[in-house]
Amino acid sequence: MAKYWEDYQVGEKFVTPGRTISGGMINIIVGLAGFTLPIFWDEEEAKKTPFGTRIAPGRLTLLIMGGLEEQSGFWDEETMVALIGIDKVKITSPLRPGDTIRVHGEVIEKRETKNPERGIIVHRSICKNQKGDTVAETETTHLVRRRNKN
Repeated sequence: MAKYWEDYQVGEKFVTPGRTISGGMINIIVGLAGFTLPIFWDEEEAKKTPFGTRIAPGRLTLLIMGGLEEQSGFWDEETMVALIGIDKVKITSPLRPGDTIRVHGEVIEKRETKNPERGIIVHRSICKNQKGDTVAETETTHLVRRRNKN
């Protein structure tokens, strides 16, 4: 059954499935995006950094967070119209190969739009690793279909 704008409630929460980050995943995204810093590519150079190992770019964390949120089933493919903003982004800890992450989400705002067929949902996402450390946080805004009132 489709989940429309009216069905979401401020304070409603969700948790995504987990995803273990591999070195290969990091290599693919770093290569596709064109990142060149040795901390993403070169384990020996990365050992000399405060992190002591290779890490993933923060933008990779955001990409995987989005995929995990879709996999959670919280968003409905029939009613989701568009992602319209990612705000208050904080990368708070490095994402390393071997880390397993989950996203903890909560609807923090709902508002109508000028178009009566759509509404806005804002949710806070907190990405945590297997140790419970927060890796990243965002506030994300989606445009969602409303029920047909006719």
